[in-house]
Amino acid sequence: MSAVIETYDLSREYQMGDQIVHALRGVSFQVALGEFVALMGPSGSGKSTLMHLLGCLDSPSNGRYLLASEDVGQFSQRQRATIRNEQIGFVFQTFNLLPRLTALANVMLPLQYGGRQPEVRQRAEAALARVGLADRMQHRPTELSGGQRQRVAIARALVADPAIILADEPTGNLDSQTGADIMQLLGELNSEGGNGRTIILVTHDPQVASHTQRILHLHDGEIVREERFTTEDTENAEGRKNSVPSVRSVVQ
Repeated sequence: MSAVIETYDLSREYQMGDQIVHALRGVSFQVALGEFVALMGPSGSGKSTLMHLLGCLDSPSNGRYLLASEDVGQFSQRQRATIRNEQIGFVFQTFNLLPRLTALANVMLPLQYGGRQPEVRQRAEAALARVGLADRMQHRPTELSGGQRQRVAIARALVADPAIILADEPTGNLDSQTGADIMQLLGELNSEGGNGRTIILVTHDPQVASHTQRILHLHDGEIVREERFTTEDTENAEGRKNSVPSVRSVVQ
């Protein structure tokens, strides 16, 4: 299967006072079209920095990032904004919903910002129905549970029909059962039709990561270990929590 994401010696450095912080140190990996991948590691390991680079929210200090075989480093600011709006859907731990807007209005926002006026409402309604909120479209975030708010955030990520979903700790503010429901939904979105959507998930929770097909473990800005799972394991994440992954490899 072809790679939709490729990174080569990707590094990110930040100047903090008179010190240089190495957030990422030469990260290289590929993500296949339709793959479901987790990024795991302790605080400060580089997970969120890597996610920001993949989502075109930041630029690397060194290295190359290819998206669908195109070098993102050669893109203009406008091209990056177009990619964020049309090709990548973002899901965040804190939902990032506007409290004064209804669920429907929140989901419509990405299409309105992108200038896609025709059928904006219909597409937003379809996205909310897909995540099980057809009866909550006119509710504001304060009138919704945490799980429902995350579903609104997922619907907002889906409304432009992106090929890639980037989810940063999407279950971090949820109880365990609601988090499991959200992971089931993401799994369904990953497997829907054809090759499905490519999903990259940041998490610190091994149980959340167990729903994916592959885990990249980061430490001090480097990928130090990779876990891959069999198809049987992927289809039965609940059973995998107490099992040993079928393949383990150390990335030097």
